[in-house]
Amino acid sequence: MTPCRLVVGVTGGIAAFKSAALVSQLVQGGADVTVVMTAAAGQFVGEATFAALTGHAVATNLFDPGYPLGAHIELAQRAELLCIAPCSADFMRKMATGAADDLLSTLYLCFAGPVLIAPAMNDQMWLQPAVQRNVAQLRSDGVHFVEPQAGWLSCRQTGVGRMAEPTQILKAIESMSEARG
Repeated sequence: MTPCRLVVGVTGGIAAFKSAALVSQLVQGGADVTVVMTAAAGQFVGEATFAALTGHAVATNLFDPGYPLGAHIELAQRAELLCIAPCSADFMRKMATGAADDLLSTLYLCFAGPVLIAPAMNDQMWLQPAVQRNVAQLRSDGVHFVEPQAGWLSCRQTGVGRMAEPTQILKAIESMSEARG
């Protein structure tokens, strides 16, 4: 069983196309999903895709007039779980350092519930000490991970860094939901 209400954050990266399959599976399972996209995510997949899959407008703007209290506050109060897939190296840095310069990073700071991320990046990026420091910090902060997988990467190399498959992320969401009661 998936949570009734969740936010799926989509950051920039070729793996953003997998997020559409994840969102579709969540909605088919009965979840009420709102998608929050970063500007970089919009370079890989369009808002219309997620709007059609969820039946909700995609949130992208921190100062959206449709959210009188602020999109980051209203979405954080409504959601039971925040899942960020794909989660780029840059976005993990924002999370680890408390940066709040867009809707998704500000939402992360406002959100009091469980957070699940599915990192996705080039294998050399994943192995960088700076990225691994951010991973360690996020784990220490209580962020849950669906580990990146080994396989063919968009840089035309094989290595660890590809986003987990949507079914794996869905299983992690279901497990977290069951643990919450």
